[in-house]
Amino acid sequence: MTGDEKVALAYFFTVKVKSIPFAFVSMATHALRTRMFTGISFAKMLGTGSGETFTPNDANLYRWGMVVVIARDRISTFDESSIIRNWRRRSTSEFRAVLTPLSSHGLWAKKNPFDFTAPQLNPDAKIAAITRARIKWSKNLIFWRSVPPVVTDLHQSPGFIAAIGIGEAPIGLQGTFSLWESASALRDFAYKGAAHQKAIAQTKDIDWYSEELFARFEVLELRGDISSITQK
Repeated sequence: MTGDEKVALAYFFTVKVKSIPFAFVSMATHALRTRMFTGISFAKMLGTGSGETFTPNDANLYRWGMVVVIARDRISTFDESSIIRNWRRRSTSEFRAVLTPLSSHGLWAKKNPFDFTAPQLNPDAKIAAITRARIKWSKNLIFWRSVPPVVTDLHQSPGFIAAIGIGEAPIGLQGTFSLWESASALRDFAYKGAAHQKAIAQTKDIDWYSEELFARFEVLELRGDISSITQK
């Protein structure tokens, strides 16, 4: 893999109580600054939650994240930028994943940011998944009622490591970042789990999304302990 190729970066920070106002302000200001950073073609600032119901009750005001698509030779520069240093200075823990997409279907903000897919190079690599959806306002209640069985199935799946609920807004823009021991573990959850299969069928029948994306990634590098940011 050469330096001009792109990768995805996922950051998650747990902030101190006094830094919650900083996090709220940064959701807007850092979104613009990140998108203007040389080498970045896509950037989203994210609130997080438990991902158990995807309602505002899930929200965790101490944990925040971002997902960017960046030229690989710009990773270290961005990692030491004032954007990341400002978050790092206010955080009690930090987790970062460097990822390359294996597959990506759908749209996020009217584009597929992970369209530079490639075959898996390391058969023993961990796998990350990002799901993201824009839920139709009229479908929110039925969506929330349908989520809990899928979450239970997710957390009981063999090979599951961790998951974080992600969102660009308290309501309507919801998703999940999850980490798996292997590609086969993720496939088994996606295609063999009864609750997940029912949710897929409901997605077609009820049509509750106005936009959705599902992407799988080969994990190139992990830094930090994901357990420190998945705690409620």
